[in-house]
Amino acid sequence: MLETPEAVLDALRENDERPYGLPRTVRAEELVEAAGQFEDKGLLVTALLELMEAYEYTGEHRKSPVVFARLLQLWDEDRGAFSDWEGHQVHWRFKWVTTSLLEVPDVPLATIEQWTGRMRERYREAGHGMQPVAAMAHRVALHTGSGLESAYDLWVTRPREPLSDCEACEIRHRALHHVAFGEDEQALRIWAPLFAGAVSCQEEPYVSHAFALLPLLRTDRVDEARSHHLAGYRYARGKTGMAEEIGLHLEFCALTRNEGRGLEILAENRGLFEATGAPKARLAFLTGVQVLLGRLVEQGYADTPVAGPPGRQWTARTLNEEIGAEADELAAAFDRRNGTAAVGERRRERLERRPLLDEPLALGLRVTPLTGPKDGGAAAEPAPAPAAHRVAVPEDFAELVAEARRLADQGHPGDTPLWERVAERVAADGYVHDPALGHRDLLLAELAEQRAFAEDEGGGDGRAAMAEAAGLYARAGLPWHELAARARVACRPGAGKGHGEHGEGSADEAADKPADKPAEHLAVRRELEPLLELAERMLPGGDREPDADFRPDKYLVVLHCRAFAAHTEMVDALPDAGPETAARFQEAVAALHAAAERWEIPHQRAAAHLYEADIAARTGRIEEAVERQRRSQEILEETGTPWRATRGMLLLGQILMRTGRPGEAAEVFRQAMARAARYDDRSFPVTAVHAMLGHACRHAGELSGAVRHLSEAAARMEREEDHNGAAECRLELADALAASGQPEDAVAVLESVAREGGAESGGPLDERLLAQIRLTLARGLTDLEEHRAAAEEFLSLADTVAGWEEQFTHTMVAAQAAAALARAGRPQAAGAARERALASHRRAPSPVPILEMLREFADLATRGEEEDLQAALGHLATADELLAEVPEDPEEFPHWYHAGHNHLCRARCLARAERFEEALAEADRADSRLAEGGPDGEAGRAEAARLAALIEGNGLERPKDAVARLDAAVRRCAGAGLEEAARILTALREDMASR
Repeated sequence: MLETPEAVLDALRENDERPYGLPRTVRAEELVEAAGQFEDKGLLVTALLELMEAYEYTGEHRKSPVVFARLLQLWDEDRGAFSDWEGHQVHWRFKWVTTSLLEVPDVPLATIEQWTGRMRERYREAGHGMQPVAAMAHRVALHTGSGLESAYDLWVTRPREPLSDCEACEIRHRALHHVAFGEDEQALRIWAPLFAGAVSCQEEPYVSHAFALLPLLRTDRVDEARSHHLAGYRYARGKTGMAEEIGLHLEFCALTRNEGRGLEILAENRGLFEATGAPKARLAFLTGVQVLLGRLVEQGYADTPVAGPPGRQWTARTLNEEIGAEADELAAAFDRRNGTAAVGERRRERLERRPLLDEPLALGLRVTPLTGPKDGGAAAEPAPAPAAHRVAVPEDFAELVAEARRLADQGHPGDTPLWERVAERVAADGYVHDPALGHRDLLLAELAEQRAFAEDEGGGDGRAAMAEAAGLYARAGLPWHELAARARVACRPGAGKGHGEHGEGSADEAADKPADKPAEHLAVRRELEPLLELAERMLPGGDREPDADFRPDKYLVVLHCRAFAAHTEMVDALPDAGPETAARFQEAVAALHAAAERWEIPHQRAAAHLYEADIAARTGRIEEAVERQRRSQEILEETGTPWRATRGMLLLGQILMRTGRPGEAAEVFRQAMARAARYDDRSFPVTAVHAMLGHACRHAGELSGAVRHLSEAAARMEREEDHNGAAECRLELADALAASGQPEDAVAVLESVAREGGAESGGPLDERLLAQIRLTLARGLTDLEEHRAAAEEFLSLADTVAGWEEQFTHTMVAAQAAAALARAGRPQAAGAARERALASHRRAPSPVPILEMLREFADLATRGEEEDLQAALGHLATADELLAEVPEDPEEFPHWYHAGHNHLCRARCLARAERFEEALAEADRADSRLAEGGPDGEAGRAEAARLAALIEGNGLERPKDAVARLDAAVRRCAGAGLEEAARILTALREDMASR
C-alpha cells in the first residue's frame, strides 16, 4: 500500500498521531524502508527523523546513533533535501546522540568525547554558539563524576543559544547538578519556576517530578512530594522511555512506607524488564526496583509474589537476587568504561536508603494492601511515637491496679493500657488474687466493664460484657456499681464508656446511633425507670445511712443514662419532636444538672451542657449551642480534666461547620486531635476527625490541609475496611486537588478508586458512589484534554447507568460522552452518541447537558467551510427547539441563560466563517438575553462583549465602536465584582484603542 511518495507521507502523518511505543517504532522502521525506494531524498529525511524520534522517546538509545549517521550523511551529500526545520533538527539532534552514546557502556568514553568534539566543529561551522556543547560536556561529567564543577561553570556561565535545550530541561539539569552535591534546598529553588508552571515542555515538569521526590522528602516537604508522585507517575506510567523516572517513583514508595503502591507500579510496568535499549536508564530502573524489594524483604515479605520478567513466577527475594546481579554488572561496566567509581557508588547509596518517614505517607490513592509478613520479619508498621502524657505502667501488680482505678475514676484515657496489662496478668497461668485488692469478683467486674467499653468503641456490642460486669458486682456485694452497670446495659443497645466519659457516652455518640423505632425508645424507658426508682430509694437521706458502697458518681451514671436515652429519642424525633419527647429530654438533663451540682461531680455538669448544646444546634439555636459547648469545656478545664473535653470540641467543630465558619471549625478539630494525642486517647475517633478536618479545611480554602487530612482519612478507612467511606473521602480529595491547581493529581486519585472499585477488587463500592467517582474522573480527563480517555470513561459509564430507574442520569452521561468523542476527533462515533443522547432525552428529559452537548458540537463543527457552518447552525437550531419545549424554571432552568449562550455560540460560529455582521447581531442578542439574569448574567455578558468587540475591531475594522462597547462592559464588570473579566476586557480595550 506504500507504492507512492504521497502514500508514505500520509502514513508518516498517521504514525505521528500514535503514542510513543513499540507499534509506533515498528511502523517508523517500515516507513524508512518504504521511503528509501524513491528518488525523493527529502521523504527519506522525514522518515529518518521520525524514526529517530521514536527511538528517543521509547528508550532505544542503542539504535538512535545509527539513524543519525544516515541523516548526517544525507546532510553532507544533499542539503537541499532538508527543509529549514529539518536542517535545524540535524544540529539539534547532535545532543540526542551524545546522551544515547552515554547510555551504552559498550561505547568507549573516548568515542563520546570525540563525538562531542565533532558536535563542536559542526556548530562552529554553522555559526552556532558553544553553550549546547558545554551542556553536553556537563552531562558527561555528571555521569562519570569527573570534572563536574568545572564543567558546570563552563556551561552555566555561557548565554543560551537557539540550539540550547529548552529552558525547562535546562532547569532540570541545573537542579540535578546540585542534587548530586546534596544541595537539596538549592536544587528546589532552581526547580521552583518549573514547578510553578512558568516554563514547561513536552516532558517537563513530569521528568523533574520524579527527580525532585527525594530532595522534597529530605527537606520535609512531604505534601509537595505526594503531589509530584501522583502527577509525575501518571505521566510516566507505561512509557519505556521513562524507565529511570519509574525507578525513582518505586524508590519513593519504599522511602515513604508505601510498599503496596510500589508493587502496583511494578506490575503496571512489567514490560520494562524486557526493555534493554537504554542500559543506563535500565540500571536506574533496576536499582529503584531493588530499593523497593529490599524493603519488602526486610519487613518479612520476602515470599510475597511480585511482578518480574515474563516467563516465571517471582517473589520479592528471588527477583531482588536476579536483578541485583544484572544491575551490579551494569554498574561495573559503566565504571570500567568511565574510569571512575561514580556509577557504582550512586547505586550503593540508593540501595542503602531507608524510609524517611515514621508513618506511611497517605497518598490519597486506593492501594491493595500487602499480605504477610510470612517469614517472621519485622512488623510493617512502625511503633507509635510516645504521647506527651502517656501513663507509665507500674510493674508491681497492686500499684498497677490502684493506678488503673485512679485513672478510671478521673475518666483519663490512660487507664486503657493499664487495664489491658491487668487483664494479661489475671489471665496468666498461676495468677493468685491478692485480697488486698478487694473482692476477686470486683476486679473481674472491672475487667468485664473495660471489655464492654472497648467493644462499644470498636463499633461492636458491649452489652453482654456489661451485663457480665453487673452480675460480678452483685456477687462482690457492690449494689451501686451493679446498678450503674445495669443502667448502661439498659440505656441503649451497645451502651458503654463512650467518648472519654467513664460510662456515660456523649451527645454526638447519640447522634451517630439513634434508635430505629419509637417502640425501642419506649422499651428503653421501661428498662431505665425501675433502675432510677431503685437508685432514688437507695440514696442516703433522712434517717437512712449511706451504704458502704454508696458512690455519688454511680448514681450520676444512672441519671446520665436516662439523659442519654432522652437525647437519643429527641434526636430521632427531630425536626418534628413532640412536646412529650421534648419534656422528657428537658427533665432528664435538668435532673442530671441538679444532681451533678449537689454531689459536686463537674464532668456530669459538662455532659449535661453538651446534650443541651447538641439539641440547640439541631434546632437552629446556634449561639446558645456554642455558648453551652464552651461552658462544658470550661468546666472540664477548670477542674483539671481537659482530656474529657475532646468529644465536646468535636461537637463545637460540627456546629461551627453548620454555621458557615469552617476556618474556626478546622482550628477546633486540630486542637481536639492534638489533645487526644497528648493524653494517648486510644478511643478518640482519629479517622473520622481527619475526614472532618479535611472537609473543614477545604471549605475554609486551606487546600493543602484538606489534601493532607483527606488523604490520611481515606488511608485509615481503607485499613478499617470502610471502602465506601474511603471512596467518599477520595472524591472530596480530588475536588480539593483540582481546586488547588493539581488536576492531574485529582485524576490519579480518581483513577485508583475507579480501577479498584468493582467487585473483583475485593472491596466493592456502592454502585452510585462509584458512578459519581467515574463521572468526576471523566470530567477531570476532559479538563486535562485527554479526550479519548474521557470518552471511553463516559461511554462505559453510560452503559452502567442505562438500566437505572432515573433515566435522566443516562441522558446526562450520554450527552457528555458524545461531546467527549467529538473533542477526541471521532466524528462518526460522536454522531452516533449524540443521537443516543437525544433519544434518551426524549424518554427522560435532562435538557441542560443536552444543550451543552449541542453547543459543543456547534463549536467543534465550525472550521471556516460553509458546510461546517451549516452543520454548526443545525446543532444550534436543534438547541433552540429543545429550549422552547422545556418549561422555564427560574432556579433550575432559566431560559435567559441557555438562550443567551445559544446566541453566543452562534456568534462564534458565524465569526469563524467571517460572516461578521450576522455574528455581531448574534452577540448583541446574547447580551440582551443574558442581561435578563441581572447579576447572575454579568459573567456571560462580559464574554459577549469580548466577542462582539473582537468582531467589530478585527472583522469589521471598527475599533472605535469596539472601544465604546468595552468601556461599558468594563464598568459593568467592576460593578459586579468580576475583577478577572474586567482585567481581560481592559487589556482588549487598550489594544483596540491603540489602532
